[in-house]
Amino acid sequence: MRPPVRVGVFGLLGSGNLGNDGSLEAVLGYLRAEHPEASVDARCGGPEVVTARYGIPATRLHWYRGEYRTASRAGAIVGKGLGKLVDVVRTAAWVRRHDVVIVPGMGVLEATLPLRPWGFPYALFLLCASGRLFGTRVALVGVGAAPIGNRLTRTLVRRSARLAAYRSYRDAQSRDALREMGVDTARDEVYPDLAFALPTPRAGAPSGPPGPVCVGVMDFHGGDDDRARAEEIHRRYLDGTTRFVRALVEDGRPVRLLTGDECDRSVVAAILDAVGSPLVTAAEANSLADLMKETAAADTVVATRYHNLICALKAGTPTLALSYAAKSDALMDRMGLAAYCHPAREVDADRLLEQFRALEKRSAQLRRTLAERNLVAARQLQDQFTALTAALFPTTDHAQARTRQETP
Repeated sequence: MRPPVRVGVFGLLGSGNLGNDGSLEAVLGYLRAEHPEASVDARCGGPEVVTARYGIPATRLHWYRGEYRTASRAGAIVGKGLGKLVDVVRTAAWVRRHDVVIVPGMGVLEATLPLRPWGFPYALFLLCASGRLFGTRVALVGVGAAPIGNRLTRTLVRRSARLAAYRSYRDAQSRDALREMGVDTARDEVYPDLAFALPTPRAGAPSGPPGPVCVGVMDFHGGDDDRARAEEIHRRYLDGTTRFVRALVEDGRPVRLLTGDECDRSVVAAILDAVGSPLVTAAEANSLADLMKETAAADTVVATRYHNLICALKAGTPTLALSYAAKSDALMDRMGLAAYCHPAREVDADRLLEQFRALEKRSAQLRRTLAERNLVAARQLQDQFTALTAALFPTTDHAQARTRQETP
């Protein structure tokens, strides 16, 4: 009997980012449904969380535990440097034990948020290079990409993508960005974000006016090229968002603040303190399922983080994006709400309130549009998983399953 295929999942998983973990959950659902005999484990940022939540063995992504903290002391600098060397051996040994490694979604080929080349881009390069060396198929599944200004980061991302055995993207802009970086994407496909494969909570009927509004916030400081203006961008974002929430409260609207990463809690605390109203409360969401339940119960959603937007759109709730990257604009366009985007870098509370009111006037129509677009997304993701099986499991589980079915 053929031994079970050995599958690894790789990424900044279990580290507090709900969107990343949602992508993992979608891929694990696919593996358990289509390849139940596969042996699955993870190499990730938060191994304890991943093991406890998803029931799979997991190891740390980096040998040095302080990888994503700024190294200001000599000991930390030496530790980071040594970790880069140790991780070459650790990554190679882990990859060699697998037949397939999947990087589930995430913006692993972009730098729309601050990113150092020797952090995750380096880890991804080690993964893809080890896969090519040992014949392990590495798949970048439904990932995000964007133009990258930093030369070293761009080089690591480009080489990683070239070394991968399979690539698919969550939007056309991501594929275009890789092509512009010199990667041959002629055989690569675009599918909806993996989170659209997750179960959808049952949406309740819109409540009578004034109905609740979910406002998804973010500890936003601009992108990788905005480091010099980071604090100015953050202050403008926080001030504009706070003014918008205050305007909703003055209209008597209950407001539910949402996050998508642990670092967003400081923004929630700042808004709660500044507005000081019992109408404003904070949600305690620990997964995309929790976020979807929150957004399904709202009349309208205004959100910044990409996966806050996905949860609201998947729940079928009219949504306005505080957009910080092209991926948000592309998502809103795919779902039929391209007109309802507002720049996160330049939040104008008055203009945002105008857009919000225009959105609510078309609420019933937009809910029908979202229902139709979600059906299309579900079909397209089934195509994604079918393509993934053909690329990564051509002679494994399914061949065995057919043999069992044909045996009397």
